[in-house]
Amino acid sequence: MAFTVTMLSWGIIEFHDEIAIAGELEHALEAIKWGTDYFIKAHTSPNVLWAEVGDGDTDHYCWQRPEDMTTSRQAYKIDQSNPGSDLAGETAAAMAAASIVFKKTNPHYSLLLLHHAQELFEFGDKYRRKYDGSVAVVKNYYASVSGYMDELLWAALWLYEATDKEEYLKYVVNNADAFGGIGWAITEFSWDVKYAGVQIMASKLLEKEKHKQHAHILKQYRSKAEYYLCSCLNKNNDTTTNIDRTPGGLLYIRQWNNMQYVTTAAFLLTIYSEFLQDSNQNLHCPAGTVDHEEILSFAKSQ
Repeated sequence: MAFTVTMLSWGIIEFHDEIAIAGELEHALEAIKWGTDYFIKAHTSPNVLWAEVGDGDTDHYCWQRPEDMTTSRQAYKIDQSNPGSDLAGETAAAMAAASIVFKKTNPHYSLLLLHHAQELFEFGDKYRRKYDGSVAVVKNYYASVSGYMDELLWAALWLYEATDKEEYLKYVVNNADAFGGIGWAITEFSWDVKYAGVQIMASKLLEKEKHKQHAHILKQYRSKAEYYLCSCLNKNNDTTTNIDRTPGGLLYIRQWNNMQYVTTAAFLLTIYSEFLQDSNQNLHCPAGTVDHEEILSFAKSQ
């Protein structure tokens, strides 16, 4: 849910005018606020976040509206004794991104979201553990394969975007290696694995003069971002590092809910296409150079 809110917010930040022209802006804002209102209620104190209601086994057994369910609706939380840095980090990212969305139209609400985001990030960073290590019922359905370090980098980047505070950028730079941000070469972007999104966001920072002092690290983030993009475009030399495709040309990561990976890939490809167009650059892959139009065309095909 938090990842969904982050992505909806990112979509509005990048494509506000296009969404408005399509007549969907109010719907998108309503969807985001529905989620962030819930997160505010779930974040009952600085180091407490109510994480889940019910469990996967009973919920999959009973396909009814929550209002009609008679099975257990036990609620689970993370706190300093049973932390979940990945969940706290993603929720912080969602609220930070949403704070940007509401900054002009609802500044009070924007500041409230930012306050919660900062507290959640501090909580997740100070008390480090995977969510599924504290809330065991999630392991069979939402196990954290990538751990929590990608979410902490992701949250720090969104907090930097929302506040322009150097401390958050330094966090991303100083932890780039230790947290895998410049080490992981990834071929998926999802609710669990955030590295590609982190790497794309960090890449875009290179174009601003004030970030030149961090160019050495940001260029390494960009290298990994472009590995992901080239894998989507079938432009890595080693075919085992390219993403598989269906006979019809659809990106194929795995059999379970594959469309989530397709939609996130199309989103990142579109963002990077615009970035390349605005900065008058091309994407240089091992198997050839790709311009922004080809990238956008492939994103549309998906």
